Amino acid sequence: MIDWLDDDEFPLGDGTADAEAVVWCPYCGASNEIALDAGSGADQEYVQDCEICCRPWRVRVLFGPEGRADVSAEVLE
Repeated sequence: MIDWLDDDEFPLGDGTADAEAVVWCPYCGASNEIALDAGSGADQEYVQDCEICCRPWRVRVLFGPEGRADVSAEVLE
């Protein structure tokens, strides 16, 4: 969990946080547009399949205090 985060400082799903992102599949390199859910917390990790090659990858999302998301996709090990 992120130390600086509390519910008063972070816009959890109130429309001010990023709601989507584009990530590149770590297997085939295709771009994938994914939906983001700030209401699920500031630090998230989950598995999603590529829309092109269907291989699963790990998505990591970190929302900053202003609601901007840092998103990455990694090979699922």
